[in-house]
Amino acid sequence: MQKLELTWIGKGQEPVVEPRILLHTPDRDYGDPAVDNMLIHGDNLLALKALEQEFSGRVKCIYIDPPYNTGSAFEHYDDNLEHSTWLSLMAPRLRILRNLLSENGSIWISTDDNEYAYLRVLCDEVFGRSNFVCTIIWEKRKSRENRRAFSFKHDYITVYARDKGLFEKARNSVPMTQEVLNRYRNLDNDPRGIWQSVAITAQAGHGTASQFYQIVTPSGRRISPPAGNCWRFTIQRLNELIADNRIYFGANGDNVPRQKKFLSETSDTGLTPETIWYADDVGTNDSAKRHSNDMFEGNGFGNPKPEELIQRILEIASNENDLVLDSFLGSGTTAAVAHKMGRHYIGIELGDHCYTHCLPRLEKVVDGEQGGISSAIGWQGGGGFKFYELAPTLIVKDKHGQPVISDKYDAQMLVAAIAKLNGYAYAPDVDVFWKQGSSQTDSYIFVTTEYLTAAQLDEISNDLLGHERLLICAPAFDIGLGKRYENINVRKIPQSVLDKCEYGTDNYNLNIINPPELDEDEWGDCEDA
Repeated sequence: MQKLELTWIGKGQEPVVEPRILLHTPDRDYGDPAVDNMLIHGDNLLALKALEQEFSGRVKCIYIDPPYNTGSAFEHYDDNLEHSTWLSLMAPRLRILRNLLSENGSIWISTDDNEYAYLRVLCDEVFGRSNFVCTIIWEKRKSRENRRAFSFKHDYITVYARDKGLFEKARNSVPMTQEVLNRYRNLDNDPRGIWQSVAITAQAGHGTASQFYQIVTPSGRRISPPAGNCWRFTIQRLNELIADNRIYFGANGDNVPRQKKFLSETSDTGLTPETIWYADDVGTNDSAKRHSNDMFEGNGFGNPKPEELIQRILEIASNENDLVLDSFLGSGTTAAVAHKMGRHYIGIELGDHCYTHCLPRLEKVVDGEQGGISSAIGWQGGGGFKFYELAPTLIVKDKHGQPVISDKYDAQMLVAAIAKLNGYAYAPDVDVFWKQGSSQTDSYIFVTTEYLTAAQLDEISNDLLGHERLLICAPAFDIGLGKRYENINVRKIPQSVLDKCEYGTDNYNLNIINPPELDEDEWGDCEDA
């Protein structure tokens, strides 16, 4: 059965990405050491792959602001390859991001006109068309641009859910604005407090005979429902509401009746989110740039998103202590807002601005920085985050062109990496040396850099319970060990992991930005995690 899908040059030829380990860099941590917020420096496809095993199904809200595919970003490509390159950038990342979402989670993606239509079809393919939630129009600027045929004032934010039905049940209302609160008054000094009035008419096609009648106002005026309409209530129910002072006929008792809705009786004091977000409510690129320049003394980020915009997204899509992720972190706005709003977060950024903007910005947030949404939410500082680098590739070529384990890996890193490549969670048992990681119930992995003998294997087998299974990875071992025990699988490294993924690629950025080059000795400051 054929299905509608988007095709492009290179689709289906995406590499199998190496699931690397993350290296904790303690000297770049900041604030409370007990928190688990993560700032990761490295290619975001590699970083997402590194997170996939541990964090699948755990992220409540994802916001990404990927490259918009403007001519300046892809100046070396013709038009067809330009779109294909952008889609090849996005597709594998979106697939992993979907896996990371919780069942009621959602992803929010900023784009402009260049790739919006392609993004919609691609997301239909990745998330399922039935899980499209909406497209939001954000007024990103208030001034008029006179140098182009049209003055582009908006961007799009495309929203998909892991499961739309579950998301709709979980999503939050947005806080009432002062404009909405101003609609509530108390024109008749009702002791129940302020109220607003709503019409009591309904469409005639949905009404019964009991909803067609004349209403006599306190002034004696007779009022029939407008053409094509009926009253929402039967005459009996209307009289009950009048007796309870819930119908308002105006100060002189002569107006068309309207029902009183009291703010004190409203269970949900928020509003249903709308799909047009105005600059006065959620900020502009210009206001965000001013904030960035204030934080970095005139050296602000090029095109940041305002904190108010991200605040609106997180208000709708998450609650306190939920996990938020941004894999195109830019200047760190999503992480900064999540921090201030009491969410846990993971931020990923490849460029040098991870060091020059994201890191110092989050330090300022911990210290109580007062820009952006700080004043509105009463932010005074606190919390903290941990910093991570991606590990280098596990497999390299020796001087003879043969694949070998990289010498940048110590024994602990090697165990963690081999465990991840085989789908095991690295978790060494303090009492049993060969239980270095686990996957399914009672399934373990043991990685050694030493030659494995039959006697050693027999000793391990004596400690292995009948229902337990074990994978052993070693550089060499006695002949026949692979079939010696049914519940012990012995594999040779690196040969057993060579075909699991692509090694040796440190970035998949497709020439959008130039990745930084790390000095050889920078790995020495890291701890694997």
